[in-house]
Amino acid sequence: MLRRLSLRARLLLGVIALAAVGLVAADVVTYSKLQSFLVDRTDASLDAAHQAVEGALLRPPGDDHHGGASGIDALTAAAPGDYVQLRRLDGTVVASGAVPQFSNTTRPPPPQLPATIEIPQSTEPGGDRVSRFDAPATTGDGRYRVRASIEARTPNYILVVATSLADVDGTLHQLFWIELLVTVLVLAAIAALGLWVVRLGLRPLTAIETTASAIAGGDLTRRVERADERTEVGRLGLALNAMLAQIESSFTAREASERRLRRFVADASHELRTPLTAVRAYAELFTRGAADRPDDLERSMKGISREAERMSVLVDDLLLLARLDEGRPLEQERVELADVVAEAVDAARVVDPERPYDVELEQATVNGDRDRLRQIVDNLLANVRAHTPAASAVHVFVRREDGRAEIGVADTGPGLDDEQAGLVFERFYRADGSRARASGGVGLGLAIVAAVAEAHRGEVSVRSRPGEGATFVIALPLENGARPTPAPGRDT
Repeated sequence: MLRRLSLRARLLLGVIALAAVGLVAADVVTYSKLQSFLVDRTDASLDAAHQAVEGALLRPPGDDHHGGASGIDALTAAAPGDYVQLRRLDGTVVASGAVPQFSNTTRPPPPQLPATIEIPQSTEPGGDRVSRFDAPATTGDGRYRVRASIEARTPNYILVVATSLADVDGTLHQLFWIELLVTVLVLAAIAALGLWVVRLGLRPLTAIETTASAIAGGDLTRRVERADERTEVGRLGLALNAMLAQIESSFTAREASERRLRRFVADASHELRTPLTAVRAYAELFTRGAADRPDDLERSMKGISREAERMSVLVDDLLLLARLDEGRPLEQERVELADVVAEAVDAARVVDPERPYDVELEQATVNGDRDRLRQIVDNLLANVRAHTPAASAVHVFVRREDGRAEIGVADTGPGLDDEQAGLVFERFYRADGSRARASGGVGLGLAIVAAVAEAHRGEVSVRSRPGEGATFVIALPLENGARPTPAPGRDT
């Protein structure tokens, strides 16, 4: 049953139940203590009345009244308002009666005493054997407190003194209703206060519920507001906010990855479609009779070979990027970057002999794949040839900086703006925004540079301003224990 209730209802019921148990326990203890006190006080008044009655009972014979049937008025007069009875040990009543405490009040009904009164054998101070008990009134709902005793000086008689418990019962009855009313009011106040406190305490949970509903509806930007780290619910809200931030970041990254994948597939399809279209065109030219015309046949074969080579290069680049994306390990060997860069520059001079190259090399050893490191230097130099005028100078350097080796290629071409610099390492990206073959390759060269650098636990960066050229820098971790080398040399 409780499991079907809300957390708020269960907390409130728990508080009310705990308060009810405490209040009832306090009421019972209070009622019992007061009842015991009032009974003890009544017993004390009966002891005092007993002494007066005993004095009247033992009054010398020369007095006006003495014990016996003819002396009952003297006995009752000694304890006005109480019931007095004198009986023998066998239960025979010798005398009984009561005198109203006030002359204008009626005589109350006497107590209904048992025919035989058991008196304990033990004696109290003074030598009397006393028994105390409650007895109902002969009529009505009244009760009496009875003191029955065998006096030491009159061992053949039982002296009974009884007083009404109407005042005691009235006081206890009034206390019962007061306690009941106070308990109900206190529980109502606790319920109201508890409901307010529980609502206040669970308000952050309500905010979390609202936020979760909004997020389930697709709004990943929602967060739990006013989360206080000093409370358990507040810390839960902060943890939820941190989790939501990670989820939003993951969704954003996934969406960006999906966009890049769609763009990658579209661009790859476009790049492959162009040479395939050319191959089909040359093949169609062959089927239309080029085999019988030597010039057309040579043109077709050269065109097919050229386009097949382009497709082969493109497919190789795509396969390399796919392997790097999968995290496949590269070859690991000691590589001297100065030698690799020097070889790449020599090859670039052969391909582009008119361009001036300024080379600054410092010995720096890294662990990695020599062929892939050579490939990224070749790609950087090819990027310079594709996007700068033939006479533009190129500065190539290898440096040791803060425990890392840096390979840099700086040109004096048109440069890049901030947006282009942020996208230049994206796959199939071209700064000119077109797909024209005149602008260079297919846009995978710099993407391969970034992927290979990352696979070597390095990074690549670009510094550029429009009209001031661009500087590409690849930073790689040095081989462990690499020693300092002499001052760098220059080759112009």
